[in-house]
Amino acid sequence: MTTNITFQLNGREKTVQAHPMARLLDVLRQDCSLTGTKEGCGEGECGACTVIIDGRAVMSCMVPVCQVHGSKVESIEGLESMGADGQTCLHLIQEAFIKCGGAQCGICTPGMIMAAVAYLRQPESAPGGVAEALEGNLCRCTGYTRIFESVKTAIDRMKTGANQSR
Repeated sequence: MTTNITFQLNGREKTVQAHPMARLLDVLRQDCSLTGTKEGCGEGECGACTVIIDGRAVMSCMVPVCQVHGSKVESIEGLESMGADGQTCLHLIQEAFIKCGGAQCGICTPGMIMAAVAYLRQPESAPGGVAEALEGNLCRCTGYTRIFESVKTAIDRMKTGANQSR
């Protein structure tokens, strides 16, 4: 049995017809055609599927879609914006990942970026800093040095006002 679930997705109202217990991850990828959110483990252990729900970084493989009814959901696709010149602009953290080499194979990158965005918006949510903010996100390619460097670069750019986090 399916039902209509309405939520705000990347700033726009979205209604999907889905089984209430379908995973948000599957609804985003299959019903909304947003394939940036990746499935790593499907058990809430790796963080590859991290999205932001009502301001909190959450692993979408663990969220039944019925729980987002009336909520604000942000996926990696929602981070881009349109510049004054009509060109697509990357989010500050996306730029930092490119500049610092924080993206490796790409499986964990969207989840890392979404967890980092949630942290940049509310750094007090992880008093232990960047490492604590990203601790639920696993990368099998690196020792995390470039990932942490990417987030710290974005923080430095925010402090200097080079680009504002959305």
